Amino acid sequence: ASNIALKDCMGLKPEESVLVITDEPLRKIGYSLWESAKRLGCKEAMLVEIQPRKTNGEEPPKPVSELMKMVDVVMCPTSKSLTHTESRRSASAIGVRIATLPGVTEEIMIRCMNADYNIIAERTNKLCNLMEKTKCIRVTTTIGTDITLPIEGRIPHASSGLFREKGQWGNLPTGEAYIAPIEGKSDGVIIVDGSMAGVGLLADPIRIVVKNGYARDIFGDKEAQKLINLLEPHGIDGRNVAEFGIGTNDKAILTGLILEDEKAIGTIHIAFGDNKSMGGTVRVASHLDGLIRNPTVWFDDKLVMKNGKFVV
Repeated sequence: ASNIALKDCMGLKPEESVLVITDEPLRKIGYSLWESAKRLGCKEAMLVEIQPRKTNGEEPPKPVSELMKMVDVVMCPTSKSLTHTESRRSASAIGVRIATLPGVTEEIMIRCMNADYNIIAERTNKLCNLMEKTKCIRVTTTIGTDITLPIEGRIPHASSGLFREKGQWGNLPTGEAYIAPIEGKSDGVIIVDGSMAGVGLLADPIRIVVKNGYARDIFGDKEAQKLINLLEPHGIDGRNVAEFGIGTNDKAILTGLILEDEKAIGTIHIAFGDNKSMGGTVRVASHLDGLIRNPTVWFDDKLVMKNGKFVV
C-alpha cells in the first residue's frame, strides 16, 4: 500500500526528495512510507515525528513547516489532520505535492490503496464537471435531512488520488468531489447518521439546524454533546458550513474514521469550520466532517444521486 501511495498516486521520481511527517499513534505507517520511499530509489527520504496535534488543522512546529517547502513530496500520516493548515497551503503554493493521511490505519491503507485510482479519478472528475455548472446543491434523506448549499462561483475540487503534478494535494486514501459553499448562505437541517469527525460511528443521529451558513443548533444524545464540545473552543467560525463532499471510492466502507468514511460511495459529507483550503474565506483550527448515508442529491434541478445510488 505504501508503494502504491508513493509510486502510483504521488508519481515519485528517482531524482525527487520525500518528507514523511508522522506522530506516535501513526509511527508504524510513517515508517512504512519512509521505507517505501527509500526502496523506490528517491534522491532523499526523511522521516520527522512531531508531537500529536490537539485538533485537526493545528499547525505543525515551525521548523517542520519550513522543511515542507524544501522537498518535492510530503506525506503526512498523523493522528490529527494537517490538510487545513497554512503550512500545507504554503508548501502546495510553491509546487510541493502533498498527501495527508489523518488517522489512517493499516487496514484502511491496505483496503483503500488497492482501489483502481484511474477509475476513481474518472468518476470524481465527472462529478466536479457537473458541480462547476451548478449554482445550488440540495441534499435530502428519508430521515429528515433537507439542506440547500449555494455554491455559485466556487471551484470544485477532485480528490482523485492522483497527485502527480506540481502543487497537487489531497488525502490518501481518497476519492471525493468537494466544494466550499458560499459563506452565510446555506440553510436547512442536517441529520448526520453515519459518522462524525472526532466522534466516530454514531449510535444515534445528530440533528444540526443550519441558518445563514452556520450550525446554530445541535440536538441529540451524548454524541451530539461531544460534537458541541469539539466546536466550542473555536467560536462561530468553527460552526461555518465549510464543505460539501460526495464519496467516489468503491473500496471505502464506514469504519468510524472519517478519512475513509467520507470517501465511501453512497454517502455525502458536510463539514464545519475551516474552508480556506477549498477557496473559502474562513481560517480556523478546526474542520469537522459529518457523514450522511443514502442521500438524495440535486445539482440545481439535476438529480445526481437517489437514496445513495448514483443516477449520473
